[in-house]
Amino acid sequence: ALLARFQNHTLQIWEKHGIRQAGFWTTLIGESNQQLTYMLAWDSMADREERWNAFLADPEWIAIRNETEKNGQLVRNISNSLLAPTAFSSVK
Repeated sequence: ALLARFQNHTLQIWEKHGIRQAGFWTTLIGESNQQLTYMLAWDSMADREERWNAFLADPEWIAIRNETEKNGQLVRNISNSLLAPTAFSSVK
């Protein structure tokens, strides 16, 4: 249900707010095969704050989240990390 929500709704709402995804992964080997990992690309911390807050307040997102969670919460735990590339990283 979570993957369907991302594929059918969330990505389009992110696009509306200029939120750029760098990739999505499911866990094949690890602690849980129920884990979804994704990375987002931001121009700056200010860009992140502005775009993410606009997304969270978007009435379309709120309605979709409420509809898709009417039978229960889809996400048990969220972990955020903000990463900075090293000088030798191929991704800047």
